[in-house]
Amino acid sequence: MKEIIYYIGVIGSFALAISGALVGMQKKLDPFGVIIVAFVTAVGGGTLRDVLIEQRDVFWIADPSYIYFILAGAVCAMIFQDRLDRFRTSLLLFDTIGLALFSVAGVQIGLTYDLPYIICIILGVITGSFGGVSRDILVNEIPVVFQKEIYATISIVGAIFYILLYHLEINRFVTELAPVFVIFILRTWVVYKEITLPSIYKNHETVDEEDW
Repeated sequence: MKEIIYYIGVIGSFALAISGALVGMQKKLDPFGVIIVAFVTAVGGGTLRDVLIEQRDVFWIADPSYIYFILAGAVCAMIFQDRLDRFRTSLLLFDTIGLALFSVAGVQIGLTYDLPYIICIILGVITGSFGGVSRDILVNEIPVVFQKEIYATISIVGAIFYILLYHLEINRFVTELAPVFVIFILRTWVVYKEITLPSIYKNHETVDEEDW
């Protein structure tokens, strides 16, 4: 289990680092700023998760190898930015990969500490979503997870699906990979179809940035 969590974490960190770097470059930050946004995006959710689990060391401090993969992701994004010409498509791809992998990793880690299923689901959502929240706050944007776009809800669905497979003692390979694909496919589908959560405001009013 620990080895699988490590590889999922590494790939997820690399993907989210690219996602963060793309946002940083969109905001015209300098290279240092791009790397900082990439780093925070990659570690934000996992760091909060590990702080909440008192028995656990923060993952990137306990194993600095994550930092190298995060730096590699940020550098790759800067070097190949001309090839990532469709910004929104590239951002969606890497953000979705990170969401899928880290949501599953969060649930897995909760299970290794024998935490209740509901707590494992919450840890999955925190791990998958809060890196993006940190990224958006850094670049002065309202986090996607707090808007009508379906994001955290998909993480919840994937986490519940993982718990279900785990509880039913389904084949380990299926249990590890199926929720990742479910989250990836659902996230891609809702964005492509422009499906959003219903508004709770009358006349579909929105809050302008100046009001914050």
